[in-house]
Formats: sequence, structure tokens, C-alpha cells
Amino acid sequence: MKTKLCLLYGGKSAEHQVSLQTAKAVIQALDHEKFDINPIYINTEGKWIKGEAITGPIESVKALEFSTGEMIAPNALSTSLVSAPSESEANSGYDVIFPLLHGPNGEDGTVQGMLELLNLPYVGNGVLASAAGMDKVIMKNLFAQAGLEQVKYVWFIRNNWESNREAAYEKVEKELGYPCFVKPANLGSSVGISKCMNRNELGAAFEEAFQFDRKVIVEEGIIAREIEIGVLGNDDPECSVAGEIVPKKDFYDYKAKYEDGNTALIIPAEISSDTYRELTKTAIQAFKALDCSGLVRADFFVTSEGKVLINEVNTMPGFTPFSMFPLLWKHSGVEYPALIERLVELAQERHKDKQNIKHTF
Repeated sequence: MKTKLCLLYGGKSAEHQVSLQTAKAVIQALDHEKFDINPIYINTEGKWIKGEAITGPIESVKALEFSTGEMIAPNALSTSLVSAPSESEANSGYDVIFPLLHGPNGEDGTVQGMLELLNLPYVGNGVLASAAGMDKVIMKNLFAQAGLEQVKYVWFIRNNWESNREAAYEKVEKELGYPCFVKPANLGSSVGISKCMNRNELGAAFEEAFQFDRKVIVEEGIIAREIEIGVLGNDDPECSVAGEIVPKKDFYDYKAKYEDGNTALIIPAEISSDTYRELTKTAIQAFKALDCSGLVRADFFVTSEGKVLINEVNTMPGFTPFSMFPLLWKHSGVEYPALIERLVELAQERHKDKQNIKHTF
């Protein structure tokens, strides 16, 4: 029998368009002999629109932005909380939910929490890992607790910054210095990130980052190579080959990722076997520190002395065939369609395991 797969994409997030690209790529790659593909588009206002089942490739992302269709409540994904489903309802349900959502309101544990309440199998990380992986401050605090080496960082809440901007800038200059990077704490795809070389640039960077989040993180700027590893699995995760990002600009920003292609991706990265072992060891430690499942992309800095510093993990990394995570696995022997199928299997495996948890005593 075919697996009934529900794709959730779009989302109320600055990464809405990135999610549409991901959804299109996944639909093109899925084997329609193995999967029934059921799309649900979440528009920029947060409304859920159920589309007709997809039976073949689509021409463009525009075909996925339903302006008409059945508007549903999120809990319509399951009838089990309302009543015992009839045989017809049971047969029309979903076997696995695949949240192809990037950024807040999708990658941050909100949708994952709803799917947990509905007791539905879903691809990717759970509530805790998704929330912690989305919030760069919480993530880095957990990494520090796990003893993982990272660059120095400080963080600020908008209200505190507005009440005393001078103190915020002085703290950055005292603890980090220049150059430094200012980022929204809860966002991905390099949205709202600025590199700062002086006080004027720092002030402008805070203004920019606080447009996208109420919390901002500032990280020390260092001279290092940017190396990434793909991690796949549940309790016994595996690592891909390593890849290196070589931006032709100051850093790997949104335009370099998605628009102008002004970046070189080197896979596999030219690193020593000792460095690769340290990267994979640290990637798995980070995966387990956040209690991840399914997939993450772990991002590192490697200094000229060979020191490995973890930067962050992304719990729903870019997922088109040309994104780093799928490319890393392709060079590790796992093609894009097989990678998708493996993620669905991991979702079912984890869901089955959670059904053994007792809820009475």
C-alpha cells in the first residue's frame, strides 16, 4: 500500500518563500508509486488551506500557493481527539506528516507540539529540539552545558536595548569587540544578519535584527573556515561527509544562499581525517544535547590551527536538491529521493517507539 504523506509548507514566517521551494523540490522527487501526496499550504496570515492530492510533478511554486481550497483548522489532521474515527475516516487519514517549514511558526516546535497532541507521526525533530534549535541563545547555552567549544556571544531583549542602547553597545565592545555578527535569535536563512566593524554599523545592525525578533544574539567574528555536516537518524545518528562554504562576499547571507548563487560549496571539504573525526564527534554530541531526531545540519568554524568550534545546528535545513544538507548526503551515497524516504521511515520508527510510553500508573 502507498504511504499517505501530508506535506505542510509555507508558514507565517520570513522564510515562507524558502519553504515553497522546499515543497516543490520534495514533490518533484517523491515516487508517486510509493506515496499519496496531500498538500496543505499555510499562507502568510497563518491560514491552513488543503489542496487536492498531487499525482505528478508541478511546474512552479505558484501552483502550491492555493488562493482557493478547503480552509481547515490544524486539528483537522486527525479526528481521534474528537471521536472514534469511522472506517472511512480512518482510511482517509495520513500515515506521516512532513513539515517542510522553515523558521518561526513551523520549525520552532509550535507545529511539532500540535502534532504530538494529535499523536501523529511526523518527519524531523520534536518539540524540545525544534524550539531549542530555533532559539540561538538557548541552543548555545545548551551547547555550553554539554562542554562544546563555540565562539563568544552575548544577547539582548528588545526592551532592554531600547531602554539603554549605550550599555548594550559597550557590552558588545567589551566582551566581543569587532568584527562581530548581529542576528535575530529566532530565525534562519541568514535573514536579518549583519556584520559590524564599528559602533555605527552595530547600531544599524541592532535596528535591522530587532525587526525580525524580540531577542538578538551578537557573536564574536573570527577568521575560520565554515564547515557543515549532515546528521541523520534517531537514537543512533550517522554523519555525512563534510562540506565547506566559501562565500565570495563577507559572509553567507540570504542572497548568496537563494538568489545570486555567489557562493562556492566544496563537497567533500578538504580537511584532515583528524578534523573530520572531531567534526562528526561534535555533531553527534550537539544532536544528542538537544535530543534531536530525524535530521539536522551542524555548522562549524574550523580555525587555521585546526580548532573546531560549533556554530549552530539547523533542525530543518534547506532541503532542495541544491541545498547543502541533501548535497552532503548525495556525496555520502544517499540520493535525494532515498533521503526523503529515509526521513519518512525515521518518523515512523520514532512514533512507534513513543507509543510504548505509559501514560497511566
